[in-house]
Order: sequence, then C-alpha cells, then structure tokens
Amino acid sequence: MSIFHGMNTSGSALTANRFKMDVVSSNIANADTTRAELNEDGEWEPYRRKLVSQEPKDSSFNSFLQKSMKQTNTPGNGVRIQSVVEDQSPFEQVYNPSHPDANEEGYVEMPNVDPLKEMLDLMSTTRAYEANVTALNASKGMLMKSLEIGK
Repeated sequence: MSIFHGMNTSGSALTANRFKMDVVSSNIANADTTRAELNEDGEWEPYRRKLVSQEPKDSSFNSFLQKSMKQTNTPGNGVRIQSVVEDQSPFEQVYNPSHPDANEEGYVEMPNVDPLKEMLDLMSTTRAYEANVTALNASKGMLMKSLEIGK
C-alpha cells in the first residue's frame, strides 16, 4: 500500500459522486420532457429516469477470496461506476387534452422522474462528495505534516 492510497481512494469516490450528481441533474432537468427518444414503432417516448450503479474498484478474485476467508484487513481501492441504467417503472399518465402529445383520451405520458426523490438523491450524493473532500484534505494534511518531521 502506497502513501497515496487514501488520496487515490477519495479521488475515485469524488469522480464517481460527481458523475452521479450529473446524472441526477439530468433527471431533474428532463422531468417534463415528453419527447426524449423514438421507440421501435416510430413514436416518441418520454424521458426515462437514469440510475447510477457503483461497484468497488478492486473486484478481483483475490479480494473475494480474502472476504470469504474473513481476512478483511486489506483496505479497499475505491469505487467506480459500474453502469447507468434506465428505470423501467411505468410513465405517469396526466390528463391534459390540450397537450400536443396527448392520446385519444386526453392523457399524456410524463417521465417517471419524481423531483422529490431526485433532490434527496442529489443531497445524499452531495454529502458523500463533501465527506470525501474532507477525507482527502485530512490525508493531504497528514502527508504535509510527515514531510515536516525531518526539519
């Protein structure tokens, strides 16, 4: 383990959290987008909420072996983005006969984005980002103090 291990771990978490904040912001920005992409039938579909999945950076056989043997004294190596998937929950049906995308009954399919959930997700991701900045600054401070030992 190098002396920069803590900084690298915090850096990977900062990158992953920043990406997650961008995806959540995109969800919020498209909460009212009724024409996001064309489906197989040539009809417009509303925007689908996107979800970010993260995983440990070190997903090697050795790390799984150490966990199964209960030898978890080895530190982690940070996180990375595993995938960005679309939420397959159904679209919300809103009655608005004057909307250009309304069907024959006057209902419009709206995106499956709940702004309240997105704001909670954004707040928790922001808090995680701030916590990793604090950990990064603590690591940096310890390294700077260790350089002053030789003076």
